[in-house]
Amino acid sequence: MTLVGAGGYDAPVAETTPKLDTVRTVETPEGVELTLRVAGPVARSLAWALDQLIRAVAYFIVGFALAFLGDLGMGLFFVFLFLAEWFYPVLFEVLRHGSTPGKIVLGLTVVHDDGTPVTWTPSIVRNLLRFADFLPAAYLIGLIAMLASRDFKRLGDLVAGTVVVYRDVPMGPAQLVEAAPIPVPVGLDQAEGRAIIDYAERAPGWSEDRVYELAEILAPLAGGPPREGARTLLGMAHWLMGKR
Repeated sequence: MTLVGAGGYDAPVAETTPKLDTVRTVETPEGVELTLRVAGPVARSLAWALDQLIRAVAYFIVGFALAFLGDLGMGLFFVFLFLAEWFYPVLFEVLRHGSTPGKIVLGLTVVHDDGTPVTWTPSIVRNLLRFADFLPAAYLIGLIAMLASRDFKRLGDLVAGTVVVYRDVPMGPAQLVEAAPIPVPVGLDQAEGRAIIDYAERAPGWSEDRVYELAEILAPLAGGPPREGARTLLGMAHWLMGKR
């Protein structure tokens, strides 16, 4: 990721840049702060489509096997159809850390609003209300609700107090963006130094606007406008990491 130079980085940046990502910080009941990345309609729709495909294959296999039992098989198939349609997502969400197979592929998980793992009652509520989100067709109400919600919540999520987020991916050793080392100001304390290093370590995973936004927040340390501040912070991070 190139943070300075040609392209969009040379464009003027407004003094107050709106957040363009979907990062949310919540505090758990134990007082621990968690950073959640809320999933939008596109990722959730793809996960839903994968789950629908998996269920369709299961319906075909089970229906074919039960067809040999005549009316009894037909009755058993409808029981299986009901249970799979309504409890497939619930069982996976509660027993598989908030993720159905479709959500696993897309890297998504369902959690409570405070970031804790989803439990039985909220999962049942959010999935039973899928019928309301589906109205009048093709999940139109659910899509409208998600677009109107800061956290992309459909009706089921609003009632159940849940949110769909991206799962945390274990990070390898941090790689700082290349930048010329810049000596840090005299009197920089340990917390400020840690903030600068954290900024540089996480910058490769952010959008350009997010990089500038946080550089503006750290302006007392970086000085100058956000673009120059980003370059300064990266240089300071390399200095603090021992590069000269």
